[in-house]
Amino acid sequence: MSVQERKERERAGRERLIVATARELAEQQGWDAVTTRRLAERIEYSQPVLYSHFRGKREIIGAVALEGAAEMAAALRGATAAADGPRARVTALARAYLDFAEGNPAVYDAMFRLDGGLAFAREDTPEPLKDAFAALLEALGEVAGDGVRPGLFTEVFWAALHGLATLTRAGRLPPEDAERRVELLVDRLAVV
Repeated sequence: MSVQERKERERAGRERLIVATARELAEQQGWDAVTTRRLAERIEYSQPVLYSHFRGKREIIGAVALEGAAEMAAALRGATAAADGPRARVTALARAYLDFAEGNPAVYDAMFRLDGGLAFAREDTPEPLKDAFAALLEALGEVAGDGVRPGLFTEVFWAALHGLATLTRAGRLPPEDAERRVELLVDRLAVV
């Protein structure tokens, strides 16, 4: 291994450590607790080293969002692959999405609530975000209904899931009706 390859591997390792530490701190104490100073202390590197990887917290949030999008896409595909038939796939997708949002609140915030400097719904949208949307589209495209663009239907269904995730987390919806909400969403929106 050349010196350059070793340096690149070490740099990538530091970057992964920064992102993992930011996620851990955000999940434990919220994003307000994530500062470059605290991250530098936790990873035992100086702030200039941290800044050599990320220009600031916004870019770190973006990196967490991209990692989260890849994880969510895998979770959605895993859930829908095990389901038999369109209705079961859409129901599994909805449950997996809501479970991901509940189980990873800081990552979900990085993906959809905080400014990570990422472009959505544009040509320059990063691949992990495009792939997460594709994971939704794969299951939802087949139930969009006649005359409805699958991408547009996926956006509406995704917005409904996001609303459920956000309102549930904020304590605005009674938890005992969570399963019934998924059933209603599938029954009323998807043509299955």
